[in-house]
Amino acid sequence: MSKLDRYVGVTVLVAMLAVLAIIFALDTLFGFMAQLDAMRANYQLLQVTQYMLLTAPRRLYEIIPVAALIGCLIGLGSLANHSELVVMRAAGVSLVRIGWTVMKPALVLVLLGLVLNEFVAPATEQMAQSIKRVGRSADGQFTDEGLWHREGNSYVYFNAVNQNGTLHGVNIYLFDDQHRIRESVYAEQAVNKDDQWLLANVKTSTYTENKVTSVAESSKEWETDLTPSLLRVVVAKPDDLSIRGLSTYIDYLKKQDLETGEYRLAFYKKLMQPVAIFALVLIGMSFVFGPLRSVSMGLRLFSGVITGVTFMILQNLVGPASIVFGFPPLLAVMLPILICFAIGIILLKRAG
Repeated sequence: MSKLDRYVGVTVLVAMLAVLAIIFALDTLFGFMAQLDAMRANYQLLQVTQYMLLTAPRRLYEIIPVAALIGCLIGLGSLANHSELVVMRAAGVSLVRIGWTVMKPALVLVLLGLVLNEFVAPATEQMAQSIKRVGRSADGQFTDEGLWHREGNSYVYFNAVNQNGTLHGVNIYLFDDQHRIRESVYAEQAVNKDDQWLLANVKTSTYTENKVTSVAESSKEWETDLTPSLLRVVVAKPDDLSIRGLSTYIDYLKKQDLETGEYRLAFYKKLMQPVAIFALVLIGMSFVFGPLRSVSMGLRLFSGVITGVTFMILQNLVGPASIVFGFPPLLAVMLPILICFAIGIILLKRAG
């Protein structure tokens, strides 16, 4: 790598990391204020602080694409303001070479995002949600923090999940093929020992044509395909899972003949995020060499924010639309990315 490539790459990388840090700090501040309004029961200031620290990897991962775009605009924009890009072009440095040099810092953010999403964020996010749900859960059988899970003709609801995998406030409802309830089970806790679930303080109600029979037991075995590893996927939102976790759960849902659209959408969105980062960096570079080459840094920053927000809005609109209207989730994820590539290439060709 020449000194010129290193200079451009370091300038853009520093700008991207600085933008990432600033956006992350603002996101943390606003998120902390929002969680203060959610305090209830045992979910107090200490738990809020733990929650914010544990959700940091997931929130950092989510803002990487926009940080890459704005960082590219600021880094290249500073070079343009000092006429350094003009000198490079006059010296015969091609747009392709500058573009490749700018993509290398973006690759650093891509690798950071992959590490966070695959190895850090899923585990810390589960711990964070466990702290929040357990802290906010009431003593009743149902709370607004609870989760539903379907397995064949059985429907399972539980208030919260501890970090060690213990379920709290478990409700199990068994229906027949005519969708009539046949049995309901309530247990204070469910603990997995040696790959076997054991319910504690159980009340079982059996429904027949003429009567309801209830039996109370101190413990009872629970036959289910829900393993502790699968449970970590069930309790998480699709966007909080790793690519591997999403793939595993999609296979499980298919075996249960359940809808997979939401999880396939999240899978493709995460799988294509590196491509999305490169597309946003390309469009940022095209702005600097094209319509924004002679404007102020403030206008470049504003343009980057607007472009990033528009990209996210388009993703959030087209993605759910694919589930509603039934077209492939991969197409929904790729459409905003392809639009960014098209705009970037057209503007760069005009600039060249």
